Amino acid sequence: MKFTKPSWVIHNDSSGKSDQPAKRLSIFSVHVHPDGSRIATGGLDAKIRIWSTKPILNSVSEQSNRPPKSLCTLTMHTGPVLCVRWANSGRWLASGSDDEIVMVWDLDPCNLFVVFEFLPYSMQFTDVTDLAWSPEDRYLASVGLDSQVLIWSGYTLERICKIDQHRGFVKGVCWDPVGEFLATQSDDRSVKIWRTTDWELEAEVRKPFEDSPGSTFFRRLSWSPDGAHITASNATNNKGFVFIAAVIARNSWTSEISLVGHENTVEVAAYNPHIFLRNPSAPVATSNICSVVALGADDRSVSIWQTKSARPIIVAKEVFERQIMDLSWSWDGLKLYAVSSDGTLAAFDFEPEELEGIAPHSIQQQYLQKFGFSLPPLPESWSHTNIQVSPSEQRMTPPPSPNRSSHQPQGLNSFGASSASTGHEVVNTLIAKRNTKKRARQNFLGPGRDSNPPTSLANASSYHDSLSSAHPRPHLVSAVIAPGLNPDISESTASVHSLDGRPSGHIFLDMAMDVPLIHLANTINPQPPSGCVSSREKEIFSAPPTLTYLFFKTKDMGDDILECKNAENGDQTEVSYVSGKTVCWLDYLPAPAVILAATSDYCAVGMVDGSLNVYSPTGRRLMPTLTLDGTASFLSGAKSALIAITSAGMLYSWDIKKTRANFAPVSLQPLLSPNGTPHGTTSTITTLVARPNGSPILSTTSGVTYSYDNSLCTFVKLSEPWWAEGSDAWSSRPRNNNSQQLVVTSIESAISERLPPSPGTAQRPQWWTSALTLGHLESKLHAARQTLLVYAKKIADEGFRNKAEELIKELFGPIYWRPGMIKEDTWSPVLLGHGKRDLLKEVLQVFARSKTLAKLGMDWQELLKRASASDD
Repeated sequence: MKFTKPSWVIHNDSSGKSDQPAKRLSIFSVHVHPDGSRIATGGLDAKIRIWSTKPILNSVSEQSNRPPKSLCTLTMHTGPVLCVRWANSGRWLASGSDDEIVMVWDLDPCNLFVVFEFLPYSMQFTDVTDLAWSPEDRYLASVGLDSQVLIWSGYTLERICKIDQHRGFVKGVCWDPVGEFLATQSDDRSVKIWRTTDWELEAEVRKPFEDSPGSTFFRRLSWSPDGAHITASNATNNKGFVFIAAVIARNSWTSEISLVGHENTVEVAAYNPHIFLRNPSAPVATSNICSVVALGADDRSVSIWQTKSARPIIVAKEVFERQIMDLSWSWDGLKLYAVSSDGTLAAFDFEPEELEGIAPHSIQQQYLQKFGFSLPPLPESWSHTNIQVSPSEQRMTPPPSPNRSSHQPQGLNSFGASSASTGHEVVNTLIAKRNTKKRARQNFLGPGRDSNPPTSLANASSYHDSLSSAHPRPHLVSAVIAPGLNPDISESTASVHSLDGRPSGHIFLDMAMDVPLIHLANTINPQPPSGCVSSREKEIFSAPPTLTYLFFKTKDMGDDILECKNAENGDQTEVSYVSGKTVCWLDYLPAPAVILAATSDYCAVGMVDGSLNVYSPTGRRLMPTLTLDGTASFLSGAKSALIAITSAGMLYSWDIKKTRANFAPVSLQPLLSPNGTPHGTTSTITTLVARPNGSPILSTTSGVTYSYDNSLCTFVKLSEPWWAEGSDAWSSRPRNNNSQQLVVTSIESAISERLPPSPGTAQRPQWWTSALTLGHLESKLHAARQTLLVYAKKIADEGFRNKAEELIKELFGPIYWRPGMIKEDTWSPVLLGHGKRDLLKEVLQVFARSKTLAKLGMDWQELLKRASASDD
């Protein structure tokens, strides 16, 4: 066995002075990716860090830094990250924190982590202490200090069940490898086993935990890979004087076996994922099977046991300076990683001969079949993998149309990053979808943005939502590639927060790329009717191509689809709304349709002559036909808001319900001119996202993200690369050389690869980092609620009392104000779509927990409590 403890695996305190060595912060969780190439750690610094395992295990790789030691740092949590868990498929990473949020992370097309889904509605009002994925990632279980167990769908990320029968903090959870049961361990001194068929209680085990201490941070338990036993931590014998790990037998649910030897409380148990054969030459049978389990305890030691022996195989004493928080085995069963609250990580690397009798996973799967349990079948076409479908199954055909083209796109292409022999890490990208029978749409993807496009070009960004699935939760979907086009080019996704502060889930955006149309049989080029605005001299953005078939589908439309069929001779255009196999309504238009948008409130069709028609879901025209100054190149909708960018470079925004414009049309020329870019270069729009309040989010090739503020009558910057020069709140990530400009992720991670790297030796003023961090956060306070909490924490870390008081007073408002009063001229009670005093409660919690502003926070908490009591 080889033992290593890399000093460079660290979660450090970034608030310390630059001239002092970084202070190690506690690491609470570690988990190995199924492919063994990387590990994830979560710590007190509220960050998730992804590390390469090769430099940990190989000194040559460590010295050469190939592959890089640190692969990624994820910074969306606002509290200590208490648990990180890779999905069994390796495609997702789930994280839980004391900020009351479970996050599920995915890889974007450039191999960069983005927040795939927030689960803040989990109603876990305190720390999320443990997470576990079920076999085949069918479910995700989360537990916390609210005494609840929450079960989420591994396909839709919807909450399936809430179990609230524990009477104490729940600090551990694990799944039966058979899939029949779920086990949880709580400070109520019990282990409860739940049936997965109805989520009811199967058994409760209390005996070995009656005298267990309640002071442990975790009670992490583990289920053996043969399904026969649960090893639970924090158990005792002899009225609490002997610390043990209790082994609970399946079916009888009794604990007759104890693992004795640790001198303090056992904090975590982790089974090796492989089963072991007592006699490798004998056939696989219950009597010939055993397991290996590792224990981590508060006595700073790790022990490894094999169930066929009464003594541990290995005891590593005083491995750490403080208690052990988490353990994780690699999928090959030969490497064990442990982390401690002293902020360090240790790795144990075994030779196959040292763990005698290790069996392949195929033996385990065959053995588990003896239990005879099978989960209910999944709904049709639910899958975690890309599924190739035949062209005949790609869509359910509505009633025939005389002008329908027989040519349909074929073949699906995933977002998966290439794993060719480039020397980089191999990553998997999740495509979880409920309905694979999707109506095909031709999507035009092409070369880089610096190429000079010819006259006939297609702007792919106009179809930014058309690939959304029927899934009720946001997720990635496959791109449909037209024949003759390069299938290796991927799309970009962005997790964007609304301007009222609430996460809007995943918004799917195509990159704005101009590419020639090659060998496209069903592309037509009719002459535009007289009077249409199509002069090339006026065009700033390329108009979308005219196709014979278009469709649009978003998550809030269910299985309904808005589709258009353009006649090849350009005579007429058929617009229809299809629900399942039924055509709900039809309309005919005088010019070809080139772009679509739809929400649950309306359907919008943009035509090549610059006209825009808006329909209700029942087919009634909600507005007169709008005549724009050019063809709509971008079209985006959210609830009742509809936003368009024309080829002439004008921005329009309408409130469809109120049948009025949100603001007067405004030119985008200031954003595109050299004067509007950081380095004086010409910029262009890459993506458009509409917010429900009618505000646009515009990403540019310069890396700057804009919105339009109607009250200020000007564009405002939501993010720009300047803040990367020194802001701690900037999320800088590596980029692929051939990647396209990435859209803003959560309004705070827009990065321009064109910017030259900053010199590492540049001299900065003393308060450079603090000033840029605060300025960065202050510039985004109106853009994201999460930023407000990060800003409050930064103020507390720096001890800026004046800024804290000013922020508190702005959120509190006049002392006499009560809900229902007329809005003050000098103070608005709403910010980010939330009540300011509601936001103040969260800000004061941040201040009250800090070292420098604790008294200020508690004093204002008392005042806010009195004001709230008088409101009632």
